[in-house]
Amino acid sequence: MSEQSVLVTGACGEIGQALVQGLAKRGGCRIVAADLAPLPEAIKPLVAEHLQGDLVNKVKIFYDYDFDIIFHLAASLSSKAEVAGEEAHRINVEGTMGLLMMAAYRSEKYHKPVKFLFPSSIAAYGFPNLEAKHAAGRVKEDEWNTPHTMYGCNKLYCEKLGMYYSRYCGQRHLDPEPPVMLDFRAIRFPGLISAFTLPSGGTSDYGPEMLHHAAQGIPYACFVREDTKISFMAMPDAIKATFMLMDAPREKLTRQVYNIDAFSLTAAGFRKRARAAFPAAQITFAPNPRRQGIVDSWPEDVDDDAARQDWGWQPDYDVDRFFEEYFLPEMRKRYKRTSARTNE
Repeated sequence: MSEQSVLVTGACGEIGQALVQGLAKRGGCRIVAADLAPLPEAIKPLVAEHLQGDLVNKVKIFYDYDFDIIFHLAASLSSKAEVAGEEAHRINVEGTMGLLMMAAYRSEKYHKPVKFLFPSSIAAYGFPNLEAKHAAGRVKEDEWNTPHTMYGCNKLYCEKLGMYYSRYCGQRHLDPEPPVMLDFRAIRFPGLISAFTLPSGGTSDYGPEMLHHAAQGIPYACFVREDTKISFMAMPDAIKATFMLMDAPREKLTRQVYNIDAFSLTAAGFRKRARAAFPAAQITFAPNPRRQGIVDSWPEDVDDDAARQDWGWQPDYDVDRFFEEYFLPEMRKRYKRTSARTNE
């Protein structure tokens, strides 16, 4: 089998670094990275080429590459997007649209399918109030698609753009057997937690931030209420799901956007786990109205039955395995001296 050419945008982020490491472990691909930042040392040896700079301005360069797979991870996240909406739209929407246009053009011109993997988010959902959120239960992909944030609007619109460029651009859907050239596939991730990279200030990062502070013996004021609850997932499961969807035969897929889920936990649940691991942890709650409002609009749980049925999705880490086998061992290792004093 010949080597595949793979583009990873946002390669320096939490998901990006884990994805590059996963791709290198799988082998059989030449990885081209793109990010505003220079490559971290941990992944530099794994990447054949790194294009550093503004993605929107670099899209034209990608027309000269022959990519088989594109993982488009680069994005302006929810909290930042709320205070810089125009810039978030430029990065999230214009950057995505430029890549989709490039991939669709190359697919059609060279009659060669290009897989386009897009990480969407639970931010694509939006509830009008807490009563509706609590009553909703497990939310399906096509329910409550009324996002309250610029980031959520961007993600939902980019899902629709992906569907357009893969199914309707050029009116190929009127053909008796329309060819699938640009093969767009999206996952709506819950809050993702990595044991190996620091939280980046995302709106769902209150859980990992709490644990990092507890492990270091640093007081932490959580920016959401104790009863706040959303879905979470260990980073290895996010990478596993991405590869599973990438590998799934096109004919097995009943949709282009899939929920995935692992476990749901309240902020109080995170504090309980943090104090069990680091008994001297000082954790208080000081809800930030803006960030609290964002999290309140997201589902407590999502329905991922379609992913389970279509491509066999199942997480490796439930809440207990996440803490005991994945996250806490790395925290104890990373902050060995501090956590030892904290537990005295």
